[in-house]
Amino acid sequence: MASVLVVEDDQFVRSALIRHLSDASHTVRSVGTALEALREVAHFRFDVVILDLGLPDLDGAEALKMLRGITDVPVIIATARDDEGEIVRLLNDGADDYLTKPFSVEHLSARMAAVLRRSRGGAGGEQPARQVLRVGGLTVDPLRRQAELDGTRLDLTRREFDLLAFLAGRPGVVVPRKELLAEVWQQSYGDDQTIDVHLSWLRRKLGETAANPCYLHTLRGVGVKLEPPR
Repeated sequence: MASVLVVEDDQFVRSALIRHLSDASHTVRSVGTALEALREVAHFRFDVVILDLGLPDLDGAEALKMLRGITDVPVIIATARDDEGEIVRLLNDGADDYLTKPFSVEHLSARMAAVLRRSRGGAGGEQPARQVLRVGGLTVDPLRRQAELDGTRLDLTRREFDLLAFLAGRPGVVVPRKELLAEVWQQSYGDDQTIDVHLSWLRRKLGETAANPCYLHTLRGVGVKLEPPR
């Protein structure tokens, strides 16, 4: 089971989340402000954080950025906001997933399970864990979870590394989006926008864009492939 930090200022919602997570045998700590959340992650190790955006002392989006400055713990955003632009920004700022309120406890459980599988298991598909992958000037080491481009180490988030490792293990192969969701995100369904956001994020770190791809190529309506520059 997991160690969970619930960051929620609404006492009714907070109590319901604590009860549900405790009934599922998770270890739960809870706080009602962003500053308390930062203190918690600085002193305790958590497997996942459930973060509300409407906190009294600091907007949750800002809290997310601050959390990402001190920890790589998976963060699931719980929000009543459904603005697409804001959701994209949250994913860009390091959120691992998001849920729009109101949501069922079953939905939360499924999202938590998927995030924990990704966090604990990583990705890379059928590639042996000790095999160093090389595609052009790109080197990916799944065991050390390190990647380099032309000898320079890339500063990747966990999800970015998982996506890159999975594609690097299949150089030149067009991977369907459904397969990416299943293997990298451990989900049988999901929003293509999630993939697009993380591909965009990864492209920036590879020094390329969708309009001028170098390693990452998207085939509209088909999938994504990684191949060495021509």
